[in-house]
Amino acid sequence: MGKKRDYFETLGNLEIMDGGVDDTPSSKYPLFETHCHLDYLKENELDRVIQLSKEIGIKKIVTISVSPSNFKDVHKLCHADDMIYGTQGVHPHEAKDWNQSVCQEIKKDIASTDKIVAVGEIGLDYYYNHSDPKDQRTAFEEQLQLASELDLPVVIHSRDAEDDTIAILKNFSSSLKKKGVIHSFTSKLALAEFALSEGLFLGFNGIITFKNAHDVREALEICPIDHILIETDSPFLTPTPHRGKENTPFYLPFIAQYISDFKKEKPEVLLPKVYQNSLKFFQIN
Repeated sequence: MGKKRDYFETLGNLEIMDGGVDDTPSSKYPLFETHCHLDYLKENELDRVIQLSKEIGIKKIVTISVSPSNFKDVHKLCHADDMIYGTQGVHPHEAKDWNQSVCQEIKKDIASTDKIVAVGEIGLDYYYNHSDPKDQRTAFEEQLQLASELDLPVVIHSRDAEDDTIAILKNFSSSLKKKGVIHSFTSKLALAEFALSEGLFLGFNGIITFKNAHDVREALEICPIDHILIETDSPFLTPTPHRGKENTPFYLPFIAQYISDFKKEKPEVLLPKVYQNSLKFFQIN
């Protein structure tokens, strides 16, 4: 490949596709996109995303719901291709819309298909406070209870709400062992330490490649590889070197390689383990 360039161009031990899209690398090892929002993509058609994701080594994609307004869209996307799965849940921004009617809608949808594999995205967000914190806590607690009843994992969002996140999760400690992920981890180390002590997973995405993401790298440093999940959270949080473009699942290899380099773990060790983490977490055979 000529003279050595930095890893954002050569991506270490991952193979660069000749003529690949945006120099996206192809992985020798299976990858699992654990968190994205396919229904939010505007610049990339779904068929293109599926095709390119398969070409670069992604085997599974989980697209995430956030509100009753996109439950049906996520359900439909789950059946667009065998590789796509989904979740149902109400994001803290939309917690004002949570009620028992919505809870029953989620139950009904989960019962209708095996392609819905988690409750989420749920949690607390005191940074934006789009919903009242009290409503957020109620929605979070009741959805954790729902997941416990259904024996499903939970996809958790936490921003500027570490203390309340920990306090609520402690009440579900026995039912959440290895069944929760703090996705897009950006919190202080205390939440990472608590989550790991509870057997939960941490989800890392393109933020890990940002220059100022010191807190995220601190969490990654203490996170054992058997508790790592990787995600893009696309169309948001596009990793370096493609900041400014719409994020997509097929940028996942940039995140995988960064983590491999940062953890000083060879891709042939790290990536199969992270893939197995993901399959076990979502209970996908």
